Amino acid sequence: MALKDLSFNNTGVWPREYKLGFCVLIGVVIVGLAWWLFVRDKTAELEGLERQESELRAEFETKQGRAANLEPLKLQLAQMEQQLQQMLRQLPSKTEMPDLIVDISQTALATGLSNELFQPGPETPKEFYAEKPIALRMVGTYHQFGAFVSGVASLPRVVILTMHDISLQPKNKSTGGGIRADIPLELAGTVKTYRYLDEEEAAEQEKAAGAKGGR
Repeated sequence: MALKDLSFNNTGVWPREYKLGFCVLIGVVIVGLAWWLFVRDKTAELEGLERQESELRAEFETKQGRAANLEPLKLQLAQMEQQLQQMLRQLPSKTEMPDLIVDISQTALATGLSNELFQPGPETPKEFYAEKPIALRMVGTYHQFGAFVSGVASLPRVVILTMHDISLQPKNKSTGGGIRADIPLELAGTVKTYRYLDEEEAAEQEKAAGAKGGR
């Protein structure tokens, strides 16, 4: 019997091999429809879940690594904060600042410098320290200025002086030439010195910073 002679109305008389082939074809169609209707979407969902699992696993490993380093980082931060506090405590306190200003002025006079202007300005509090500007104009020789710097460095408290808009030039412009060791020099400008804030002042600064940040 040829394939073209087969009739779906009389499948019972088909040869055995055609019946088997038709059953296999029906089975393939059923499996294909089942995959298309039920499995295909689940496969995409499974692939999405596998990607999500990989991302979550990578995120977990990253956070686990951070957690493992958290305690050493906390310890290191505590040590750094302790070192910072020790360094700040070496700066003059609020009560020591007036005496320090006098010591700086007296050191200049002791080295032979002439204080034509030595005018401390108002303090500016920062996060954990306060800076105090001093407008000055001093006259002396190159070596006297060197002795002044050395003398300030030898004071009992740590003194930090930062210079702002400072000029150093010959006192007598008519002498000509540049800075020399044998002629009077004039140092003019502003220096800033620093002190640490006590606990109450630091708390006020932190409160003010929080209020400013909350606006």
